[in-house]
Amino acid sequence: MSISEKPMRAEEAPAHGDRARWPFLQQPRGLIVYMGLLLSTTLFLFGVASAMFTFVWVDLATFVALLLCAACGVEAIRRLGLPAGVSRDLLGAWWFPAILLLPPLYALLLPVPVFVLLQLRSRRALVHRRVFNATAVALSGFLSSVIWHSVQSGSLMVGLGGAPDPHESLGTVAGVFVALLCCAWFTVFNTFIVVVAARMSGGSGQRFSPMWDREAFTVDAVELCVGVTVAILAHLSLFLLVIAVPPVLLLQRSLLYQQLQMAARTDPKTGLLNAPTWEQEASVEIARARSSRGRAAVLIIDIDHFKRVNDNHGHLFGDQVLLGVATTIAQQLRQSDLLGRFGGEEFVVLLPGSDSAEAWRAAERLRSQVGCMEIAVDDVPVSITISIGAAVIGDHGNDLVELLTAADLALYRAKETGRNRVCLPAGRPGVGDKIPGPRGGEISGHTGPVDSSGHTELS
Repeated sequence: MSISEKPMRAEEAPAHGDRARWPFLQQPRGLIVYMGLLLSTTLFLFGVASAMFTFVWVDLATFVALLLCAACGVEAIRRLGLPAGVSRDLLGAWWFPAILLLPPLYALLLPVPVFVLLQLRSRRALVHRRVFNATAVALSGFLSSVIWHSVQSGSLMVGLGGAPDPHESLGTVAGVFVALLCCAWFTVFNTFIVVVAARMSGGSGQRFSPMWDREAFTVDAVELCVGVTVAILAHLSLFLLVIAVPPVLLLQRSLLYQQLQMAARTDPKTGLLNAPTWEQEASVEIARARSSRGRAAVLIIDIDHFKRVNDNHGHLFGDQVLLGVATTIAQQLRQSDLLGRFGGEEFVVLLPGSDSAEAWRAAERLRSQVGCMEIAVDDVPVSITISIGAAVIGDHGNDLVELLTAADLALYRAKETGRNRVCLPAGRPGVGDKIPGPRGGEISGHTGPVDSSGHTELS
């Protein structure tokens, strides 16, 4: 498990000073301290392990063989690419044999050339990201290797230097079970390190999936089983690694393809559906509502004065605002609602089964909750508000294009009349139709433009 990201855009980089030359300094202070602590700990352990290390030619041959296999995995990653954000690969198939078959020092060393190859042969990422990922794998692998060797030798001091032939127990059921537990510890600890860093880098508004959902647990279990199996094959003969490489690469390719396919559907800054995917899925829902004579509403949400936020506080803070707004909106929606980023500072929501009254209530709830967001720059709170345009199928259009057009016109009216409000288009409501106004009042569908003073209008 690792963190990857797209290269920083020019407008996101600081304009001058050391921060322009060192993107690492742009990270939150807590994250800088966290990464520095992990790196210092890893270097200290490297010194301790080196002092207790005993060189054996067979170990070096095993290390080189595993490194070549990992290099093949890097080439497979290069051809497909890595999705942005937290991603999972199958390189653990080569970390685990190093943990089980070699002294702990090699578990510290193996990630270094592998991540250098990833940087040179795969997509170039920020150097501090690569260093962090290598450090997380090295530290997790070292601790797992020490536990494994200590269990086999019965002594922590012997385990640090690598017990003589501890992998002989891989030929027993009990030994394989212990090996699985040690490698599972690697997975848990590495995932924990990465998730902590991801939360620190994302700010207070960042939302992440739990450390494991069903799919992630399945992937980690497969990686665990494959890695221990490769270790057993390498223990029998290094030449058996030749038959292990193709199936591992096939599994890795399948895993990365699935992650990239998901990444192609989502917006990298917010994790929401991107515009093409949202439009495709919303069109299906609208068609279903029309065929069943059901109701559905579309909301277009715009962050007020977002350009001013970027100009005054920088694009990195602007990205934090986008993420915070997206998170707040998502928390207020039903599971059946469809939320996406429409581009720039605009979001779109499809509300299946909602009429004008329900659409208004949902929009007003979103407007109110976003207005209560707490986002600060240097401990100074920054106020964020949104304007919303809404449209309902049957009243303001019969397909997605018509609904988006009507909602966009309503949004324009909301921005023109003061922002931080909800507008519903006049559309085609009947004479008796009523739309709930603020504070429990009602607005007639035939009244034309009305300023409700509660941030809800008809355009």
